[in-house]
Amino acid sequence: MKIGFIGLGNVGGKLAGSLLRNGADLTVRDLDAALAQPFLDKGAAFGESPKAMAETSDIVITCLPSPAISAAVMEAEDGILAGLAPGKIWAEMSTTHAEEVKRLGALVAGKGAEAVDCPVSGGCHRAATGNIAILAGCARPTFERMLPVLTMMGRRILHTGDLGTASVLKVMTNYLATANLLTLCEALVTSKAAGMDLNTTFEAIRISSGNSFVHETESQVILNGSRDISFTMDLVLKDVGLFQEIAEANGVPLEISPLINRIFADGIERYGPRELSPNIIKRLEEATGLDITAPGFPPEMEDDEPEEPGYEIVPMGRS
Repeated sequence: MKIGFIGLGNVGGKLAGSLLRNGADLTVRDLDAALAQPFLDKGAAFGESPKAMAETSDIVITCLPSPAISAAVMEAEDGILAGLAPGKIWAEMSTTHAEEVKRLGALVAGKGAEAVDCPVSGGCHRAATGNIAILAGCARPTFERMLPVLTMMGRRILHTGDLGTASVLKVMTNYLATANLLTLCEALVTSKAAGMDLNTTFEAIRISSGNSFVHETESQVILNGSRDISFTMDLVLKDVGLFQEIAEANGVPLEISPLINRIFADGIERYGPRELSPNIIKRLEEATGLDITAPGFPPEMEDDEPEEPGYEIVPMGRS
């Protein structure tokens, strides 16, 4: 099976790396040729255009920064749609709007091809090791064709339903992670203000009901001071904004979500759109004059679990 992969950024590059590491027949493309070179050095081919990649690949994957960029890569004169044919699959691994992926999916179906939205969740460190989770929205037969490829990139694979369902659930999980990040920032700053030792505070959270995936990862780089999770404030605001749009479209009067959107809009105004997202804590550090760092924490998140073969997750309550 020939696989084309477009978009070799923080997440895409790691997912493509897992494909190559696991023996995929891979063609890659990125507007930054320097990002493609390490893949070419390891045996991947370079895609001259999205159209050419769709023509020569069984599955073409996109992992791009925004819905607008994905649409451009799909719909340009030399875009993916121009090269699709019956039997091929387009897999969208970007975080995007469900309605947009369904719109593009209809164009894909018009070519006789199949579409799947399959965003990932779990952080760049788990994307690098192939241990990340993948949500996949598509018809069941399409999912079964995609599953061997998805298990090369991720460990836990969940079929979420029809095309677009994975995108809804992805922005929901990012919303929850962002809410957790903000409450952790408040907890760490308040603990420091109350005279607590931050190393002890970290462990108190970790062993208690307050623990979470976000705490065990992002709190470490917050306390290190690097704040580096390879994710920026503009991407957070895009994701929580998409979640807010879903709620509004379905008549859900959220109260916390609008506040989260305002906090990150303020963070971007203060520090710039490309500021690392955990540095949202700087708003509280500046307000209190406190330094929320502690010794012994790593500058980057690392996945200490060995890579394992991926498998499908069956939702609880289903046979």
